Amino acid sequence: MNHQMRQEQDRVKRVIEIIDEQIEILENETGRRKDEVVDIRRNFWDEVKVNTDTFDDFLETVLSLRQQAQVLTVSQSTHRQAVKKLSSLRRMKAKPYFGRIDFLEEGDTSAEDIYIGIGSLTDKTGEDFLVYDWRAPISSVYYDYPPGPAEFETPGGTIKGELMKKWQYIIKDGTLESMFDTSLTIGDEVLQQVLGKRTDNFMHNIVATIQQKQNQIIRHDSGKLLIVHGAAGSGKTSAALQRIAYLLYKYRENLNADQIILFSPNTMFSSYVSNVLPELGEENMEQVTFQDYLNHRLSDEFEVEDPYQQLEYVLLHKEDDNYNARTNAIIFKASNHFFELIKSYRSSLETSGMIFKGIRFRGESIVTSEQITERFYSYEPSIKFHNRIEMLTDWLKDQLKKAEKRERTKPWVEEKIELLSKEEYQKAFKYLNRKNDTKEESFRNYDEEKEALTRMIVRKRFRGLRRKIENLQFIDIKAIYKQLFTNPSVIESLTKGALPEDWDEMSRSTEEMLSEGKLNYEDATPYLLLKELILGFQMNTSIKHVIIDEAQDYSPFQFEFLKRLFPAAKMTVLGDFNQAIFAHAREHVNFHLLTSLYGENESDTILLTQSYRSTKPIIEFTRGLVPPDREIEAFDREGEIPALTIVEDRKELHQHIEWRVEELKKKGFHSIAIICKSAAESEAAYSGLTGVKDLKIVKAGALQYEQGLVVIPTYLAKGIEFDAVIIYDASSRQYGDESLRRLFYTACTRAMHELHLYSVGEPTPFIENNADYKLIE
Repeated sequence: MNHQMRQEQDRVKRVIEIIDEQIEILENETGRRKDEVVDIRRNFWDEVKVNTDTFDDFLETVLSLRQQAQVLTVSQSTHRQAVKKLSSLRRMKAKPYFGRIDFLEEGDTSAEDIYIGIGSLTDKTGEDFLVYDWRAPISSVYYDYPPGPAEFETPGGTIKGELMKKWQYIIKDGTLESMFDTSLTIGDEVLQQVLGKRTDNFMHNIVATIQQKQNQIIRHDSGKLLIVHGAAGSGKTSAALQRIAYLLYKYRENLNADQIILFSPNTMFSSYVSNVLPELGEENMEQVTFQDYLNHRLSDEFEVEDPYQQLEYVLLHKEDDNYNARTNAIIFKASNHFFELIKSYRSSLETSGMIFKGIRFRGESIVTSEQITERFYSYEPSIKFHNRIEMLTDWLKDQLKKAEKRERTKPWVEEKIELLSKEEYQKAFKYLNRKNDTKEESFRNYDEEKEALTRMIVRKRFRGLRRKIENLQFIDIKAIYKQLFTNPSVIESLTKGALPEDWDEMSRSTEEMLSEGKLNYEDATPYLLLKELILGFQMNTSIKHVIIDEAQDYSPFQFEFLKRLFPAAKMTVLGDFNQAIFAHAREHVNFHLLTSLYGENESDTILLTQSYRSTKPIIEFTRGLVPPDREIEAFDREGEIPALTIVEDRKELHQHIEWRVEELKKKGFHSIAIICKSAAESEAAYSGLTGVKDLKIVKAGALQYEQGLVVIPTYLAKGIEFDAVIIYDASSRQYGDESLRRLFYTACTRAMHELHLYSVGEPTPFIENNADYKLIE
């Protein structure tokens, strides 16, 4: 070991000793704080003199209560901070830091050694930093600059100076294994080691290997919208998760994890990325899928199709008579044009077209739908739409009151009273006494008793109707949405006759679907938007930041909806056009439309072209599958070239795959994916590969990502990486249509170390026509 390595190892040892000391102090402190919090909670009322005899006594009690509550809040907060710091120190103990810069600030005579790790550490005085948090302003120099002039932003302004040296450390369990002098980038040696590793069940943080472009994403802090367009394997998701950790650090006084929401493609992906923030000492943000939200809002009314069911239809039902009309409807209903059309339709309802449900009680009409419509349109047109609905609701409640009065004289009420059991009578009596705040033991006379019971019984029977009116359930949203497709005069007045192709067929199938109590995925967001525009928009103003992953799978319609849903939030959008596999994105997809969400001045775009996931041969092969205008650069990591095997039939296919799996296992690969085009093909592969041990099938709805050997449809593998990938059947029969190019590209780009393609018969033309990389000569 040379002199410099010895010095650095001694420093690692000293830092770990200080970490141990601080852990011991904090363990004692957190234990004491916890007892303190428990004690304050237990004795809260003992400390407060409760006296309400006079106003002064009352005021004294209120102030005393407030004081005790503040003491409790401070103790809880201090305990939380101490626990968080303790957790950070425990993680730092094995690897206190991973990098160092020697930075000479303008005006100083000597450079300061800045060591960088996943958390900050000071000496006993609390003044000298032994390790800086990777998110601290000065740490950005480490990621952004080669040696030479450098600067970084602080709350007090820009600090300029010179970066003299940049080092990387590999420390394991307190031992310095190696250190590198890196000049241009975060050293290739460390990145090669990280990328060469086998995968496990979770995505991990990348703080030791953040590249300059990724650092721009993490620290970006202007405008309302950040768009990140990155090639497969470029670290988009990793950078976004580190971005959340950075925001939680920078705005720790007024931002917490509950105010950040991440939209994931599916629940399994949410499980896959759930480890990153805890690794960095931060709480996980809320993770949901867009489908979760749709189900939350609509599953009481409909059976809502999910995006994977829609995709399965598009992939497998090309022979259907209705196929073209359905795919055209998917594209049209996802468009910005349809979004504007729904808004125009809602505006037109101010003058005509509202449909209401009549209100009936015991088979008799209280008020008909026609009467409600007539009443609604009798209000002065200048009164705002939602105010008219409010007025209508009050009028309906009045009609209900009148109906209640009439019902009290009906024979059914008397019958109900006569049939009351003794227990029911006692219960009713107690309820009425409680309501009237009396302590009598019985009714004063029979008439009083009968009247009270009559009122109570009728009131109870009308309770459900009252609730429906208060919840605006008398507005027939389903019929109003259906009217768009069944009433030609409505749609023609909105589109001036410029209807999309197959409109009649679209309308017929939409009407059928709604009548069956179903809602296709392409209809779910438009239906919900119309509902919100009529009933009043439900907004979430507590969310301050929204991250949308796999953003190419979202339609312009959905983005507009999310902007309305989270009006106080900034948005980070991550995507790759080449992986836009859903039917609504069949046309040329890009994020240009997104800039109109908040305007160009509030929007920034960062492009990531370097791909790190796969070996150089795999990247060179996969980039030849997509249009050449999308630049994708391979990180220089060598590996085996992708292999294509053509077989005669399924029996031979399964024999080859079974042999290949055994070979890959011998190489020590932990995760091997047999990727299929659809769920139906996955089922067939799973049934056929009987000779493969420990094979699992992944289906839509899987709650967590499982390591090992899996059969999985392409769309569920999206966003996840595997040590080795086997493309189950890359034949032209499966991937012959140009619309499947992105699906095929997505499947192939899941591979980190090895990619094996099998084809039953003639291979897909995407391989044959690959100008960059010839697997077929």
